Amino acid sequence: MENVYDDIGFEDITTNSLIDDNKWAQAEIICKGDGILAGIDIAHYIIDQFNLKISNSYLDGDEIHKGDIILEFEGKAKDILMAERTILNYLMHLSGIASLVHDTCAKVHEINPKVRVACTRKTTPGLQKFEKKAVELGGGDAHRFKLDDCVLIKDNHIQVVGGVTEAISRAKENVSFTKKIEIEVESLDDAVRASMVGADIIMLDNMNPEEIKTVLDTLKERGLREFVIIEVSGGINPDNICDYATLDVDVISSGFITNSARSLDMGLDIL
Repeated sequence: MENVYDDIGFEDITTNSLIDDNKWAQAEIICKGDGILAGIDIAHYIIDQFNLKISNSYLDGDEIHKGDIILEFEGKAKDILMAERTILNYLMHLSGIASLVHDTCAKVHEINPKVRVACTRKTTPGLQKFEKKAVELGGGDAHRFKLDDCVLIKDNHIQVVGGVTEAISRAKENVSFTKKIEIEVESLDDAVRASMVGADIIMLDNMNPEEIKTVLDTLKERGLREFVIIEVSGGINPDNICDYATLDVDVISSGFITNSARSLDMGLDIL
């Protein structure tokens, strides 16, 4: 985890110039909106690093509302003030992701209860683990955490090896049977080809709903649909995701829910 003292630098010159070393204080973190809490475990870790004591706390995944006091702790006033922004940054950012995912899943599942809403690896450097956990807390699917989770053959892989069939064949030959093979395609022909040569998951990338429906209908007509998981991705956001939810797909993945989520507003007050 990133050094929790990075925000301080050599010292907190404001706090050190104003606050006595032995001054004791109590603090509370108040939610200023409605959403899903994420990042509380990180907040606990930071509080522990600053030798502060927690007296009351909500849990990750809790539904929170404007005015809720989600965390109460005490200790040296200097330490509280130094830790304040780091704690809030994690809580607000990760709760914003969890809240957006929760709201997005609710919209999608009202239309299609079976489809999974997943994130991508479009995450903040250094925060991937935490952001993907926030997605799960919001009810979404974390997709791949790392490159070794499963095979995901993308357009550049296909370009290098010379085609969909060759890419899948090499993956089947060189990767353990325990790993699923997913491939990203952008055309009907490649989707059919991928399903015929044994892809486990086909990602229909940057296709509009009409194009996706054509792929799905074609796979059904050829008796191929039941053998593959269909994921759709590319340009999908909370404003258009319901258009994709009406389709017979298994997974809708979106980078928006991690890289464009608005923070859930919170504040820290010293009592």
